[in-house]
Amino acid sequence: MRKKIVFSAMMSIILLLSACSFGGFKADHKYKIESFEFTNQHNEKVSLDSLKGTVWLAQFVFTNCETVCLPMMANMTDLQQQLQDEGVEDYKLVSFSIDPQTDTPEALQTYLDSFDPVDQSKWEMLTGYSQKTIENFAIGSFKTFVNKAPGEDQVVHGTAFSLVNKDGVAVKTYNGATEVPYEQIIKDMKALIKQDSES
Repeated sequence: MRKKIVFSAMMSIILLLSACSFGGFKADHKYKIESFEFTNQHNEKVSLDSLKGTVWLAQFVFTNCETVCLPMMANMTDLQQQLQDEGVEDYKLVSFSIDPQTDTPEALQTYLDSFDPVDQSKWEMLTGYSQKTIENFAIGSFKTFVNKAPGEDQVVHGTAFSLVNKDGVAVKTYNGATEVPYEQIIKDMKALIKQDSES
């Protein structure tokens, strides 16, 4: 009888540990991304539909930025290196330009080149829309602000990295400019990719 109790207790602990280790990803929120079709740095169309089935990490930046965009891009580049080191492959990094009038595909490619990311094939630098469109898209889809005042060359914007699942739903937000939680992002991306591959 005692052996049965001990065995049952051990099995319960094993199941509990398994649930903790492999219980999957827990979303902080669920923001449905609005349908879009924009242009990347290669002059190719990238849409919400074309990203479906892939986990992706989004940010809002622009090439003429004098403040937070440089550290954000550098941090995203560092994150990609860590993802590669961890063997994570099934993902995309998506940077939405918030100064589309200035940020042509060619300008975005040059900007990306300057950070020398480990794998540009996983990176989409998007433009090809109006200023109003991206401002509405940012707040409507990611609950983050973007505002370019008339006559100004700088854009006020949020600095978060947003994690989007394979169904096009933003599920978590992280600091993107300072104190980036790299380990947590990688852990969450791994768990979300695993969860999505099993669903």
